[in-house]
Amino acid sequence: MTTRIGIDAGGTLTKIAYWDEKKKMSLQSFPSSDFQAVKDWIDSNHSLASICLTGGRAEQLKSYLLSKDEIPYIVEFDATMNGVMYQMRQETLQSESAIIANIGTGTSIHLMEGNTHSRLGGTGIGGGTLLGLGMALTGKSNYEEIITLSKEGNRTSIDVLVSDIYKNNKLPINGSLTASNFGGVALKSGEDRSGADLLAGVQGIIGEVVASLCIQVADAHHVEDIIYIGSTLEENGLLQEIMESYTILKQKNPIFLEKHGYSGAIGALLENK
Repeated sequence: MTTRIGIDAGGTLTKIAYWDEKKKMSLQSFPSSDFQAVKDWIDSNHSLASICLTGGRAEQLKSYLLSKDEIPYIVEFDATMNGVMYQMRQETLQSESAIIANIGTGTSIHLMEGNTHSRLGGTGIGGGTLLGLGMALTGKSNYEEIITLSKEGNRTSIDVLVSDIYKNNKLPINGSLTASNFGGVALKSGEDRSGADLLAGVQGIIGEVVASLCIQVADAHHVEDIIYIGSTLEENGLLQEIMESYTILKQKNPIFLEKHGYSGAIGALLENK
């Protein structure tokens, strides 16, 4: 049987989902800056595969796959939602309606109701922010190294909390909430801070901004579940912790799927029949 492959060519990563010889779904990823590596992998391992593409850089990738004629394309949002619903069935998760935040290079926010979905908006805050600010603040350009180092950091000297501002006064809201991301760099200038602390602060910006937007749209649409997906969550426990705690604090239900970054690729694979 000819192998079927779903490919999500994103701004930062190209994700691949395919059925192996045991009919088990397998996953693979490559930097989107190296489409030649994607072609080489396909040629070496699945030269006869049937391919379905999705993602913002699908047309660019297609130009590398010259031997693959008439490669079908599925709209990224449709592929992602199909992948999310498939994963929820596999993980026996149920939700009649949910907000879905896809945190890739930036973040796209959707409303899922039953088998339908609509895009509500998004933000330029995402994995590209972590990579860009991480490089600007510490000089480090390796994404995995940035994530690993951020876990060692402490945001105490980076952010200003509500409790920092009100101190001995009566708190109008929860004192543990962030009053100003990175405000502590200016207002707590006498404190020492490391590159790891700065990176932890960047993770805080991403997690709290995305979670805040999702909570607001969840309130507007009377939804309790917020599903967080996207390649930025892969191996990024700190970001997941920030988003989970903030979402729970605001009395919403955070859900993290096991294959965070592969929903689009999985959806493309399922479309490839």
